[in-house]
Amino acid sequence: MKILIVEDNQDIAANIAEYLTIEDWQLDFAYHGQHGLQLALQAYYDLIILDLMLPGLDGWQLCAEVRRQATRHIPILMLTARDSLNDKVKGFELGADDYLTKPFALEELKMRCQALARRHEANQTHQLTLGPLVIDKRAHQVWRQGQLIALNPIPYQILLLLAQAHPRVVTRSEIIERIWQDAPTDSDALRSHIYQLRQRLDKPFDQPLLQTQHQIGFSLAISHAKT
Repeated sequence: MKILIVEDNQDIAANIAEYLTIEDWQLDFAYHGQHGLQLALQAYYDLIILDLMLPGLDGWQLCAEVRRQATRHIPILMLTARDSLNDKVKGFELGADDYLTKPFALEELKMRCQALARRHEANQTHQLTLGPLVIDKRAHQVWRQGQLIALNPIPYQILLLLAQAHPRVVTRSEIIERIWQDAPTDSDALRSHIYQLRQRLDKPFDQPLLQTQHQIGFSLAISHAKT
């Protein structure tokens, strides 16, 4: 999993990092709310661990803004010393998926992260539809305008990443990080897979779906999309 931890207490953040990195999870950190919101909206995370009492933008506001602006549902675990029922109700009303009060056991935090990830994965529909594009995530099959598009594994993964992020532009570095993870490739390999994807996805059709955003990354040119 890739997790964003928004926590202004650096000692707590360091303890979480030391414990969770044993799971080989990738962790990013923000120590104030505005930076946390920026990361949450610009990068891909499987989970956000969110403190409430943050400088600048507090956790309540950050949670509400993520739910308002993000193009996909990102599970949010609120982590706070505020343990009243009203605080918990407010957190869930703003869109939190779970709520853990301080002090907490690191093992319980890990288990809650795993449970949230499993629940989120189970709730995701196996079929993603964006205009003329249909992706069956179970069968790893793609159709455009009812025509089956045969893709090799990496071009398929790139297309799925772009579709899940739509309409956001996905940077080259994010694609490399998400697809190759701990064994990053070079830009020439990515360019080759993008070329293969274009040949299969766009060449047989009048309008291209795969768009290059110069010096940034790639996106899908699809309007009136639904999932």
